[in-house]
Amino acid sequence: MNIHTAAAVLAAILGVPAHASEPTEKDAIAMAEKGAAFIKANGQEAFIKKIAAKDPDYLQGSLYVDIRDIRTGIVLAHPVNPSIVGKDLTDIPDASGKKYRREIIELAAKKGHGWVDYQYKNPTTGKIEPKTTYILRVGDVVLEAGIYKK
Repeated sequence: MNIHTAAAVLAAILGVPAHASEPTEKDAIAMAEKGAAFIKANGQEAFIKKIAAKDPDYLQGSLYVDIRDIRTGIVLAHPVNPSIVGKDLTDIPDASGKKYRREIIELAAKKGHGWVDYQYKNPTTGKIEPKTTYILRVGDVVLEAGIYKK
């Protein structure tokens, strides 16, 4: 049982709303910044290996970090959906038709960080849900850590 599942069970036992244990925007920012610090200290390849290995520092229930090349749009590592690694999905829309990956790349190129909203499959529920993702540029890559909105 991971920490988020344990927290949800404990919340249910104590009668606390389940959303109290769900990740917040601050958690997403902190995870992306932790990834950026890791890259600066250990290099991009070491970080890609951590993500591919589903390191618990970067995969916590529905909150995780993935990494994309800003120049090509290619996904370099994704802990939840490894089938998209090595692919350029920049112009593939979400369930509502939004080309959010293009928006991620453009925001990273212009401002270096920020938030992008879209629809994506929640790994804990298996359903397409509204998501907001914090993006953080580190050199020529973009780290993406998002939370699902209820």
